[in-house]
Amino acid sequence: MDNSDPNLTLHYDAPAASWSEALPVGNGRLGGMVYGRTSTELLQLNEDSVWYGGPQDRTPRDARRHLDTLRQLIRDEKHAAAEALVREAFFATPASMRHSEPLGNCTFEFGHEAQDVTGYRRSLDLATAQATVEYQCRGVSYRRETIASSPDSVVALRFSASEPTRFVVRLNRVSEIEWETNEFLDSIQAANGRIVLNATPGGKNSNPLSLVLGISCNANDEGGSIEAVGNALVVKAFSCTIAIAAHTTYRKADPEAAARQDVDKALKRSWHELVLRQRTDYASLFQRSSLRMWPAAHDLPTNERIEKNRDPGLVALYYNYGRYLLISSSRDSDKALPATLQGIWNPSFAPPWGCKYTININLQMNYWLAAPCNLVDCALPMLGLVERMAVRGAKTARTMYDCGGWCAHHNTDIWADTDPQDRWMPSTIWPLGGVWLCIDVLEMLLYQYDRKLHERAAVLLEGCIVFLLDFLIPSACGKFLVTNPSLSPENTFVSKSGDTGILCEGSAIDTTIIRIAFEKFLWSTAILDKGNPLVPKVRDAMARLPNLTINNDGLIQEWGLKDYKEHEPGHRHVSHLFGLYPGESISPVTSPELAAAAKKVLDRRAAHGGGHTGWSRAWLLNLHARLHDADGCGSSSVSN
Repeated sequence: MDNSDPNLTLHYDAPAASWSEALPVGNGRLGGMVYGRTSTELLQLNEDSVWYGGPQDRTPRDARRHLDTLRQLIRDEKHAAAEALVREAFFATPASMRHSEPLGNCTFEFGHEAQDVTGYRRSLDLATAQATVEYQCRGVSYRRETIASSPDSVVALRFSASEPTRFVVRLNRVSEIEWETNEFLDSIQAANGRIVLNATPGGKNSNPLSLVLGISCNANDEGGSIEAVGNALVVKAFSCTIAIAAHTTYRKADPEAAARQDVDKALKRSWHELVLRQRTDYASLFQRSSLRMWPAAHDLPTNERIEKNRDPGLVALYYNYGRYLLISSSRDSDKALPATLQGIWNPSFAPPWGCKYTININLQMNYWLAAPCNLVDCALPMLGLVERMAVRGAKTARTMYDCGGWCAHHNTDIWADTDPQDRWMPSTIWPLGGVWLCIDVLEMLLYQYDRKLHERAAVLLEGCIVFLLDFLIPSACGKFLVTNPSLSPENTFVSKSGDTGILCEGSAIDTTIIRIAFEKFLWSTAILDKGNPLVPKVRDAMARLPNLTINNDGLIQEWGLKDYKEHEPGHRHVSHLFGLYPGESISPVTSPELAAAAKKVLDRRAAHGGGHTGWSRAWLLNLHARLHDADGCGSSSVSN
């Protein structure tokens, strides 16, 4: 019997046809994607420390020697020559950071073919964080429940049927690229109701992993049996509990022993106890806020609601699903890691953008909802990563830019790499990623103040401030302090001569971020009441920052001091509107002229096809909200 709240439930009348249709479960460290198949069920698994390769030393050692030359080329608007010098001296070797890998796959072979299945329902209850699959096949009723428990460090499943059922359970780890080589798999063994998979991810010095699955039949299930056959377990039972655990050497010296211990402890508990512990823990976070909207067409399968109905209740479901995903992919724990580009869910050995941390908006965006939803503790893994970045970023700042403090470019990875990522000019040489992260951490303190967290964050921000004071230089006209090299993340301009370019002096986003960072530093220093010799330097530097400029077309200039035109008017990034959101310096109330210019930017982006990615639409929605533009919010919240 289904007791879930229909206003907090995603449900479907067919199994997932692809990975993106599967239902995610997670405990912050372990994640699974539940497909809900009836013949051979697939549970795709992830563990947050399974990454390709270990730490790297990639810092470009000749960058500092060529920095003055690069700055002069940018001042002289010699765009091609500046970019050529960046390719020679400022890109890292190797060009890429590490990327995440999947943990493995768990399959359950039932043999219930689609033509024999009736009454199918697949659901995810956001109130309890439980995924459920129910159906009938040849007169027998089947039910599978899946949870990811933080207290017990396992993904756990409960299988039950109205008659004894035989099925086969397997673990595997196969790359979709190197599927014939078994390169990413060391061993699989099944014995005594357990399957143990050991593997070494690709790359040098990666974290070896162990994945352990255990099965326990119900104590009163007479005749229930579990038999090891080859590297699989064959189960015959009315019901059974399955526990899955995994660790790597990132946290555990002996990951197999740790995973076995987690499974053994979990299977000593009843299913009721496992669920109670998991739900109590999850509810302590999920119940901190709520949103209901009516009417809600929750009787329709969720995919049909999205395609046909788009009722107000769907907006509330989307909000609650966002909270669910954050809680499931980012929890404070030992050596916790923040949510990647895909949370903790990744099926690929060559994932898009490495499934790592892009810090020119994406990691920050993952946590935009944390503080407003009273989930600051879910953002602590991000703070931990930034603390490690500050250590590595000191070397990057010193070696590349001859600056004190620390900096990070537009990506980082499990090892807190701060060097330039890729060899793509529109994004690679942008050393303000760490500053943006520090701003967001300080912003969270406005929602939930904690002195100890503030002191941790203040140390990080001070390091960024030291870097900025060293990195800022006089503009070509001598009036302002600007960043150089600078860019507007991932965008390209067309100069008045018709040349395309990327690098500039003092882009709008740079100046806005720096002004906010200076303001946060002064606020932080005053609150902590410790005094800081950097305060007068910060006040002086802040007074010399250029203001945002509105050009002759009524738009905010994206590339700072130069009125360049966009090469791609519908670009997905709107970095020059940072002051509108996530910043607060642009407002229809306090700065109506800038707000009007920002609205024109958004209208121009929309007219040229902007907002064509999900994350870009999310940013646009927030920007329209800050402009008090309900219609803009509505158009940004749906995709045709």
